[in-house]
Amino acid sequence: MTMTASSDSSFHYSTHFILDKAYYGECFDASVTQDAPRTAYAKTLGFLLVGLALLLTGVNAYASWFIIALGVLEALSIKFKRPWYLARQMMSKAAGNEACLTLDEQGVKTESLYVKQLLLWDDIDTIQETTTGFLLLSSGQKHYLSKRFLDEASREFVRNKGA
Repeated sequence: MTMTASSDSSFHYSTHFILDKAYYGECFDASVTQDAPRTAYAKTLGFLLVGLALLLTGVNAYASWFIIALGVLEALSIKFKRPWYLARQMMSKAAGNEACLTLDEQGVKTESLYVKQLLLWDDIDTIQETTTGFLLLSSGQKHYLSKRFLDEASREFVRNKGA
């Protein structure tokens, strides 16, 4: 980790971290909003009821079972949303690689073997602090910045950018 702050009020902080399962889990927990159980399973219930109604009317048994299977699949995707997300991330090319995070007056820069991203402070609409990090909301997208990799000066720098 390196940090430099000079008298001309420029700030620069850089650190390296590994894109591992713990990091991806923290990202999911902080950034993915879970619907209330009734709302989340409404589509599931709809598929099941339509499929059952079609099955009972005898219109088309194959289509009926297909719609019922869609309902079951939807229920499983809700129930196992986090494990599925983690499995997808851990199968990606980026998993297990080192990433470099840089904070400066320009923005937040993240670089790894497969990703090079620069998020300018001017492009960030809102900064929300969570217990484990910062959610940077930009043009409807969420970007997560973990506090595990930030010292107190860099945390304060991000807070000031959000004020």
